[in-house]
Amino acid sequence: MKIQLVSKELMQEQRIDKRYGYPGIKAMNGFVALTAIVLGAAGCNSGSPTPTPGTLTPNSKHRTMIVVWDGMRPDSIDATNTPTLYNMVKNGSYFTDNHSTYPTYTMANGASLATGAFIGTTGFNGNNTYAPGAAGKSASGSTVDFSNPIFTEDWGILDDLNKYYTANYQQSLLTVGTLFQAAQAAGLKTAAVGKSGPAYLQDYLRSGLIVDENTVWPLTLANELLTSGTVLPANTPNMYPAGTVTLSSTNGTPTAAGPKATLADGVTTDPTSTAGSRHAAANQYLASVFTGSILQNHLPDLSVFWLRNPDAAEHDYGPGTANHNAALQAQDQVLSQIIATLKQIHQFDTTNIIVVSDHAHSSVSGPQTLFPLRAITASAIAGVNTPGAVSTNGYSASGYVRGADLLTRAGFHAYDGNGCVFEPVLSGVTASGTTVYKTQVDATGSICGTAKTSYTTPAYKVPAKMPADTVIVVTPGGSEMYFVPSHDPAIVARLVSFLQSREEYGAIFVDGRYGSVPGTFNASAAKLQNASARNPDVIASMNFDETQTVSGKIGTTFNNAANNRGMHGSFSPIDVHNTLVAAGPDFKVGYSDTLPTGNVDVAPTVAAILGLSLPQADGRPLLEALTSGGPAGGANSYNVTTGVLSTLSVPGVKFQSLTDPSGATLDAGLTGTYSAAMYTKTLTDPSGKAFTYFDYVKVTRQ
Repeated sequence: MKIQLVSKELMQEQRIDKRYGYPGIKAMNGFVALTAIVLGAAGCNSGSPTPTPGTLTPNSKHRTMIVVWDGMRPDSIDATNTPTLYNMVKNGSYFTDNHSTYPTYTMANGASLATGAFIGTTGFNGNNTYAPGAAGKSASGSTVDFSNPIFTEDWGILDDLNKYYTANYQQSLLTVGTLFQAAQAAGLKTAAVGKSGPAYLQDYLRSGLIVDENTVWPLTLANELLTSGTVLPANTPNMYPAGTVTLSSTNGTPTAAGPKATLADGVTTDPTSTAGSRHAAANQYLASVFTGSILQNHLPDLSVFWLRNPDAAEHDYGPGTANHNAALQAQDQVLSQIIATLKQIHQFDTTNIIVVSDHAHSSVSGPQTLFPLRAITASAIAGVNTPGAVSTNGYSASGYVRGADLLTRAGFHAYDGNGCVFEPVLSGVTASGTTVYKTQVDATGSICGTAKTSYTTPAYKVPAKMPADTVIVVTPGGSEMYFVPSHDPAIVARLVSFLQSREEYGAIFVDGRYGSVPGTFNASAAKLQNASARNPDVIASMNFDETQTVSGKIGTTFNNAANNRGMHGSFSPIDVHNTLVAAGPDFKVGYSDTLPTGNVDVAPTVAAILGLSLPQADGRPLLEALTSGGPAGGANSYNVTTGVLSTLSVPGVKFQSLTDPSGATLDAGLTGTYSAAMYTKTLTDPSGKAFTYFDYVKVTRQ
């Protein structure tokens, strides 16, 4: 009987190893060998010392680790580039219909992963926002100009915003509690490691261990790393009083990015580059700190490990390119490294690993009928390649949109806070070879601030004294946000009409204070409305084409962030449907979950595993994929219905040609009717509670 029990232990070890593609423990004959396995499972193995684990409470739950592959498309999982993740899909629990939170940006989804809530609930707008009353310094110690829209992936800026919202709205940066806060209140140890911004957001009140690209917290951890000979992120001293942390002259900048490979113009990235991800070294540094110090010395009960890849390589060179594939391979090696460390410290079979992406990713491109793909003309001199002839196997030469420029040409007082932009290729090269925006040179510096600067659009900084009809344009990428300081309904109506006339823009969402605006959705329909009105007045998804292909990857989008070949943020089904895989003692093996799920479900699922409560979460625990605690009927206990919410059609719209930013040329192929449709799924659980998932929103121009 005793031998039979030990054999079950062996089978469990084999089963757990299999889920990650490891060969498993070979069957052994004899009682001595079997006894050795039992001792090993009990933590008595020989080899490297095992850190003393904290007592997991409540109910001695299993440790859980969330590993974020930023920008990971589900169709990028394969046996060649991502063998470790590929085996997790086959042998863990794979969620085939997962949904990113819209707007499909990193920080919006960082908030969703932190809280289990949509941005209307969290009150946090995402990667970029406009908060002109805020003040403070960034992680680098520089004073932040909050009179212009700001980029939030920075612990200093997040702290500044938290102080501002607390003082002016009597609310924290996130208006609901987080998973980390619930875990810490229960006495669990936490660690947030990785990308500047979303990693810190998980524990922005600094109650656990934090290591991101700009800092290490608390001081005891910083000193521990320094004592061990580990260099620190270069901006770490800025988190502490002056003189508290001193870095050596040889510390360097371990989280710095390498250079981009560009074409001859110096700004357009070269998609044929094979240099690899420029964040590979920084990611490996963070992986080494996570596995070598955080896991081995501190063994957190709950951790989030968030790395830039493959997102950064997709932005730089586009999905499907050689550098994107290299980033995937490097990311998979990091996952393998984590698993190896858990095995080394004998915590593998008691740890859940959840791999999730914040969003998926599209190629930047306009309609290829107007702006065909082009080959890259190679040169014997490195760095001087140029766009070449039209080629069906080529690369995009279009897709960039600058809303502030289009609005200004249409008579608005619009400002995006950015200086001059030089985007000579992706602003659009037509089939005949003409460019939509001509390259100009600021000879004196009166336009761009520096003499002899090349640009395609001028600066649109927010003036010290704004006109009464000002529109602030916030430009994170695949969606655009508009703040109207006057809150004048007439300006909002005019703005909406303009967006409907420009084919670069898709679905439009309007703050509920403006009532029903023809052709738009109320912001609350997509869970974008915040009770304290911290949300923009208008949000517009950039238009997309879910059928176009670039570099073998389906899905293209317009984009408002300069010189990116890949982008996300839109309401495209490509950007929305992201990656979610889980494996470990609490997840089913070889299970494919076809129910709709979302990033808002991750925190409630982890809370269920750890015995925590997240009462303000919008998502649900994914009980159907857990080994215990699920409904008696499993997935069959849930009811799923699909729905379509359509706007009223807007007739008589004069659609402006994509090849003419002035708006003077109209699209002769369209008669002038605009409408939009939102496609959703609603899941009803056995208790009768309903959860909504947003698939995509498609605009029709006829």
